[in-house]
Amino acid sequence: MELIIDRVSKQYKNHIAVDRISLKLRKGIYGLLGENGAGKTTLMRMICGILKPDSGSISFDGMDVSEENYRSALGYLPQDFGYYPEFTGLDFLLYMASLKGLTKPQASIKAAEVLQLVSLQDTAKKKIKTYSGGMKQRLGIAQALLGSPKLLVVDEPTAGLDPKERVRFRSLIADLGKKSIVLLSTHIVSDIEHIADTVLIMKAGKLIYQDQWTESNGSLENFYLRHIGEADL
Repeated sequence: MELIIDRVSKQYKNHIAVDRISLKLRKGIYGLLGENGAGKTTLMRMICGILKPDSGSISFDGMDVSEENYRSALGYLPQDFGYYPEFTGLDFLLYMASLKGLTKPQASIKAAEVLQLVSLQDTAKKKIKTYSGGMKQRLGIAQALLGSPKLLVVDEPTAGLDPKERVRFRSLIADLGKKSIVLLSTHIVSDIEHIADTVLIMKAGKLIYQDQWTESNGSLENFYLRHIGEADL
């Protein structure tokens, strides 16, 4: 299980959003940090096949990002995922499952499984408009997990959540990282410090840091602030 990002770049007019980034990701949790405008979301959207790189390539276990098999191995939770407020949680998941090509029997089974996984089974028949922010985020993760993805990409998943929901969400992500590749982008450094196996830091479109992080390294927040305040490495 390996995601290979090889010298990927993306430019908008005169602004280079992602500048020749190369990465090899294997099973585990990768925490992606960076200021607004650092290029995190652009990189993640290219990994998910939503944006096409201007140069470079992205592949998963030998499959190019443009291939159908690549997309079937992918789960994606964008920062603001779309949902229908009048749908129940279950209806929404069944709808998303149909978009992913699951048959009705498969959709029913997988929807029940992911609802259990994110602890929404008791509210599955309530309308999404009645859900708390944390419940909506867990529903977002549930839809990303419908196809049993080997690669899970999540963008700012804990923004706006209360402390209890953040801890619950981190626990869920930690479990998922034991059997898949999880790329988690956030500006909340403590989320990364608690669960990431490897820390990635972006600045001005470049990857300026990539390494494992342990408590012996000290405060990740201090380290991060020091690095983004320095000139490009």
